[in-house]
Amino acid sequence: MDALPERLTPRIGWVCNWLVPGLPEKDAKAFNFRDTTVSALLRLERSARVDKLHELLRHNAAALRRQVALTAALPPGQRAMRIASHAFPCYTHPDTRPLYDEPALREVIEALFPPIGTQALAGDVRLSTHPGQFCVLTSTRDDVLRSSVDEVEYHTELMRLLGLADGWHRRGAHINIHGGAKAPGIEAFRAGFARLSDAAKGLLTVENDEVAYGLDDLLPLADTLPMVLDLHHHWVATGEYIQPDDKRVGAVAASWRGVRPMAHVSAPREEFREIAPDTLPDRAALIEAGFNGRDLRAHSARLWNPAHAAWARSHLVWTDLEVEAKDKNLASAEFAAPLLRADMAATG
Repeated sequence: MDALPERLTPRIGWVCNWLVPGLPEKDAKAFNFRDTTVSALLRLERSARVDKLHELLRHNAAALRRQVALTAALPPGQRAMRIASHAFPCYTHPDTRPLYDEPALREVIEALFPPIGTQALAGDVRLSTHPGQFCVLTSTRDDVLRSSVDEVEYHTELMRLLGLADGWHRRGAHINIHGGAKAPGIEAFRAGFARLSDAAKGLLTVENDEVAYGLDDLLPLADTLPMVLDLHHHWVATGEYIQPDDKRVGAVAASWRGVRPMAHVSAPREEFREIAPDTLPDRAALIEAGFNGRDLRAHSARLWNPAHAAWARSHLVWTDLEVEAKDKNLASAEFAAPLLRADMAATG
């Protein structure tokens, strides 16, 4: 098992887009992926479609290379990042997927992406991806299930190119999805999971949410694949600030089978500051004040509440954390700052 080395300061990761304050928009685009739509591609002649994808792939590879380099330059406790899903634009749509069989596109993919995996390995950067909510392995519709499997396999191909699709969550890499449709149940998830390749099975993780599958609902899957505990989703669903010593947290950690777990953290929106400026936001009180589930689910720009941030950091005793916030790397760096200061003080 090629697990990440343990460290005194666990990893706090950022997600998908790298923000550079004050940088002109045209320059900022170099740090993040570009995309297109299926309809836009199909309006072009076939050769122009290939040219467009070739341009986007080269741009996205360069952006990912920059992101990995920036993450590798962070303090050790911040070397984790989530790769945005559109590295290969329109890859899974049946009308555009055949374009990726063109030699020009295969050549650029095979040439540009594997060195980034080597770069991440050298920089000790933990990588993850997160397909969108439409990726539903529990679906009873064969077309939806087939497209969901294709989506997971696409992310697996990206991980393969980065050298991370061999075995069980190599170096902590993972492809994280939600449980999906509630009605078909956990056994439907197992059936969908069974349709994946062995490489995909060795990368997939499943996350609780507040709509379909909560933490307790997903625990039966702990013997099948790792669970990603989303602390915010759990709070929205239950109002509970789950503690690191909770036996359910122990089951989540054990599901990773020796690999350092990953969990997610986000905060309710800053507009709740007037109600709970420096104490843990109370779900029942917020609902009584007129906020609804959608209000509670929305992510803030930063982890603004000191009590909430301290509670979230307490979970670093057992897991790494990805910060899901609108300010991306700026929010994760701010959240990690107290730990960095503590490390510096401890080392003199």
